[in-house]
Amino acid sequence: MSARVTPFLMFEGKAEEAMRFYVSLLADSHIDKIIRYGTGEAGAEGTVMRADFTLAGQPVICIDSPVKHAFTFTPSMSMFVDCADEDEIGTLFFKLSKDGGVMMPLGDYGFSRKFAWVSDRYGVSWQLNLPRE
Repeated sequence: MSARVTPFLMFEGKAEEAMRFYVSLLADSHIDKIIRYGTGEAGAEGTVMRADFTLAGQPVICIDSPVKHAFTFTPSMSMFVDCADEDEIGTLFFKLSKDGGVMMPLGDYGFSRKFAWVSDRYGVSWQLNLPRE
């Protein structure tokens, strides 16, 4: 078996909520497995020790960290989504930026038909791209 690279997202109590939100947005997405912390374990009971899910065919892992950190997500690492059409990029832009932030508004920046860079309500960055045909 060769090495495999999988995006890994660390939350502080919002892993399941974020994962369910992401899976609801993209086709070919689903939750594969959730392992929760139990009574007396390192994390708060019921939070996500590890969850495996799939976003548009891409495996992703997330956790709720039992340790508080002085950092969170940064835009220098983002989820890049090639969208199929105008409707999809518009919908994703609206839903992902709601209660989040917009670093680059939806527009034509010359390298694609439309592009946007947003952070969602959980702090995860998303680059939304509508490739040139």
